[in-house]
Amino acid sequence: MAEAHSAVAFSFAITHEGFDINYDHEVLNLVWNSGVRSWKKRMARARNGIRNGVYPAHIQSLWLITAIALGLHFAGYQAPFNLTNRLLVHLPSNTMNWQITACFLAALVIWLSICFTMRYTLKLLLIYKGWMYESRAPGSRVSLPTMLWVAVVRVLSSWNKPGLYSFQGSLPRLPLPSVHNTMTRYLRSVRPLLDDDNYKRMEGLAKEFEQTIGKKLQWYLILKSWWSTNYVSDWWEEYVYLRGRSPLCVNSNFYGTDAIFMNLTSVQSARAANVISLLLNFRRLIEHQELQPIMVQGMIPLCSWQYERTFNTARIPGLETDRIVHYRDSNYIVVLHKGCYYKMLIYYKGRILRPCELQVQIEDILKAKATPVEGEEHLAALTAWNRSKWAETRNTFFSRGVNHVSLRTIESAAFVLSLDDEPFEFDLKRPELLDSFGKKLLHGNGYNRWFDKCFTVCVGTNGRVGFNAEHTWADAPVMGHLWEYIFGDDIDGYDETGNTKGTPEFQPPTPTRLNWDLKPCLPQIEEATICATKLCNEVDLRILVHQEYGKGFMKKCRLSPDAYIQMALQLAYYRDAGRFSLTYEASMTRLFREGRTETVRPCTIESSAWVKAMQDPNTTNDHRVKLLQDACDRHQLGYQDAMCGNGIDRHLFCLYVVSKYLEVDSPFLNEVLSEPWRLSTSQTPHGQTPKMDLKKHPNCISAGGGFGPVADDGYGVSYIIAGENLIFFHISAKTTCPQTDVHRFSEHICKALADIRSIFEQYMKDHPKPAKTITNGKST
Repeated sequence: MAEAHSAVAFSFAITHEGFDINYDHEVLNLVWNSGVRSWKKRMARARNGIRNGVYPAHIQSLWLITAIALGLHFAGYQAPFNLTNRLLVHLPSNTMNWQITACFLAALVIWLSICFTMRYTLKLLLIYKGWMYESRAPGSRVSLPTMLWVAVVRVLSSWNKPGLYSFQGSLPRLPLPSVHNTMTRYLRSVRPLLDDDNYKRMEGLAKEFEQTIGKKLQWYLILKSWWSTNYVSDWWEEYVYLRGRSPLCVNSNFYGTDAIFMNLTSVQSARAANVISLLLNFRRLIEHQELQPIMVQGMIPLCSWQYERTFNTARIPGLETDRIVHYRDSNYIVVLHKGCYYKMLIYYKGRILRPCELQVQIEDILKAKATPVEGEEHLAALTAWNRSKWAETRNTFFSRGVNHVSLRTIESAAFVLSLDDEPFEFDLKRPELLDSFGKKLLHGNGYNRWFDKCFTVCVGTNGRVGFNAEHTWADAPVMGHLWEYIFGDDIDGYDETGNTKGTPEFQPPTPTRLNWDLKPCLPQIEEATICATKLCNEVDLRILVHQEYGKGFMKKCRLSPDAYIQMALQLAYYRDAGRFSLTYEASMTRLFREGRTETVRPCTIESSAWVKAMQDPNTTNDHRVKLLQDACDRHQLGYQDAMCGNGIDRHLFCLYVVSKYLEVDSPFLNEVLSEPWRLSTSQTPHGQTPKMDLKKHPNCISAGGGFGPVADDGYGVSYIIAGENLIFFHISAKTTCPQTDVHRFSEHICKALADIRSIFEQYMKDHPKPAKTITNGKST
C-alpha cells in the first residue's frame, strides 16, 4: 500500500478546517511533459500525413498557385475553367474578402488536381517491372521503353524530398498470378525432385486442381486482391506467424551479430548506452518520418510499412492465435540483468537522455547487488514455451495485480536490453567462439531473452553487442537497416578510456525494479524452463567465415553473387545428403504496397544438371561452366519473378487458406503445403543506409545473422556477402537428427566454393580475353 500511495500525484481531503490538497510537483511535471510530447507527436503525424498525401508535389506549391490565381483574378483574367467566378457565385457576397476566398478555393482545387495527377502517374509508372529483366551484363544496352520510363520516374521521385511513408500511396498492389502460370512454374520447380512416376502423378493433381476447384478459389482471391491493399500479407502474418503454436525461440526469432572485426570499447555500460542512444535516434526518425525510404537504384521506392512497428511492440500470446500490439509511445526501456528486471527511463526533463547519462543508469544496474525473487530469473522462459501454454499461464497469473503491471511494463517498453554476465568473443583461430556468440544471440540460455518483444539488444561483458528479434512484425531487412544505422554512428561514440563522450547535465533517474509475485506460477515457470533448455540444447550452430574470396571474383565470372552462392549451397547439400531437396530462399516483394516476402526455389532443372555434372568426372570443364551459367541465369529469373509478384508459394498459400475457409479439400494443395523445406536459406542485405562508409571503415560491417532450421532434418543457412573477399555463413541444424551436421555441411560449402572457383579459373585460362588494340584511334 505504501507504494500505491507514493504513486499518487494529486489528492485532496475534506477536513474541519476546509480542503486539504496535496500534490507532487515532480510527478505532475512528468505528466505535463508527457502530454506536451504526445501532442507534438500528433501534430507531427498530422503534418506528415498531409505531406505524404500530396507527394510528390510540395505543400508550399499551394501558396504559389494561390498567388497566381489572385493575380489572374484581379488582373481581369480568368482562372482555368473559370473556377474563381463559378465558386464566387455560391459565396455570400462579392466583396474583396470573398473574392480572395474564391481565389484560394480555386487554387486549392487546381493544386489538388495537379497533386493527384502526379501521384497516380507515379503509381502507374511503378507498375512497370520491365527494368527488372533488363540485362546488366557489361556492354548490354537498355531498351528504349525502360530508358524513357527511368527518365520520367527519376523526375517524379526526385521532385520533392520524400519522407519515410511518402511513397506508400504511389506503390502498386501486389499482382495476382493466374492459376495456370502458377501450376506451370510449380511443376517445373519440382521436376528435379521427383522421379518420372511421381512427377506424372503430380502433373495429374495439378491439372485436376486447375480445371476444377482452382477456378473457384481464384475468384475469391481476385476479390480479395481488389478489396485489400495486399492479398497475401495479412493472411501470411496471421497463419504463418500468429497462429503458430511452437515456441518462438529458435523456431521463429532470428538474431544479428556485432561488427566482429571492430572492437570499439570493452566497457559494457558504455557500449550499451551508446547503442540505446542510437536506437532512440532511429526511433525518432521513424516517428517524425525523417528516415529516408530505401530506393532501388536511387529512384524506385520500397514499401516502408514494416518500420511502423519497429519499437514499442510486443507479441501477446493467445490460446489459439497470438496478436501483435504496438504502443504509440514509450519513454522507457526494460533492462534484464542477472535475472532481475528494471524499468529505465530514457526521457527526462523534456528530452531524451544522452549516452553519458544513460551510462550512469546502466552502471547503477551493474553495480546493484539485487537478487531475483523466486521465479524471476527464469521468468522469460515462458516466452520460449508453447504459445497456448504461455497464454493460459498469462491469463491465469498475469491478468491482475503486480504481475499484470510488470508484464505490461515489459510489453509496452521501447525494447528490452539484456546485460549478459559473460563475454561475446571472437577469434579467427578459435571458430568455436564465434559459434558460441551466435548461439547466445539465437536463444541464450532460454530465459535471458524476452522472445515476445520486438527485439532484445544483448550486450556482453566485453562490450560486444547483438540482437534477438521477433519475426512477426517485420522481416530481417528492416532490422538489418536499423543495425547498419547503429554501426554507422557508433564508431566515434567513445573517448580514449572506452567510456561515452560528454558529461551528464544532471543525475538521471535511477532505474527501478519490477515487482513480481510468482509463487503461484512456479510450476509453470519450471516446466517452461525445462522445455526451453531442451530446445536450446537441440540446436547446433556454425558461423563460417569465408575469406578465400567474395563478390569480387563472382562479378569477375559475370554471375550474380546471390545465384553463385545458391548454386554452391545446392552442390554442398547434394554432397552432404546424397539427394536434391526442396530449397527455400527468401525474396522480398516490397516493390508493392505492404509487401513482405516471396519464395525463390533455387533447386531447378538447370541447377540439378550442373550439380550432377560436377559429380561426373567425365564432364568437361567448359560444359560445367556453361551449365553453371545456365543455372545462375535461371535462378536470377526466378528471383526477378518473385520480386515482381510472379512467385509460386504465396499464391499457393492463399489458395490453400481460401480452401480451408470454404471447407473444400484439395489433394494437390494438401500435398504441396506439406512438403518440408529441408534447406532454408536467406541472404542478409547490407548497404541499406548511406551512413555506412565501408571504404573509410571496411571493418564496420556486421557478420550478419541467422535463424534456426525450418525442418527437423534440415539446415537453416543465412549468409551475408560482406566484401570483395569476405562471406559469412550462419548454419543451423538439430543435434537430434543423425543425418545433419553443421560442421560437415560447412566443410561442404567451403569445398563447393573452392570447386566453382577452380572451374572458372581453368575456364579463364583456356579462354583468355583478347588484348585491347587501337584501330583508327578506337579501342577494340
